[in-house]
Amino acid sequence: MFTDTFKALSDPTRREILEILKKYGRMSAGEISEKFETTGATISHHLSILKKADLISDVREGKFIYYEINLSLFEEVINWINGFLGGKNDEK
Repeated sequence: MFTDTFKALSDPTRREILEILKKYGRMSAGEISEKFETTGATISHHLSILKKADLISDVREGKFIYYEINLSLFEEVINWINGFLGGKNDEK
């Protein structure tokens, strides 16, 4: 169910991108790239994986694409984990 989600979250750079978006809100790929000592192409690759996993969304405005966190997916993951933990506790 969350294969792409957990794969995306397994990478420290992608987790850092999520932290940056959490802290600063909506940002362009260029603005995100400025926070790293890596190429823009590398950051674009990470953004693509995060988008495929539905952890972020994007919107085009003029010549820029802005990215932001998709909180609804995080809520789904938290609900699944809570249900998993709740189910485990019920079996004791």
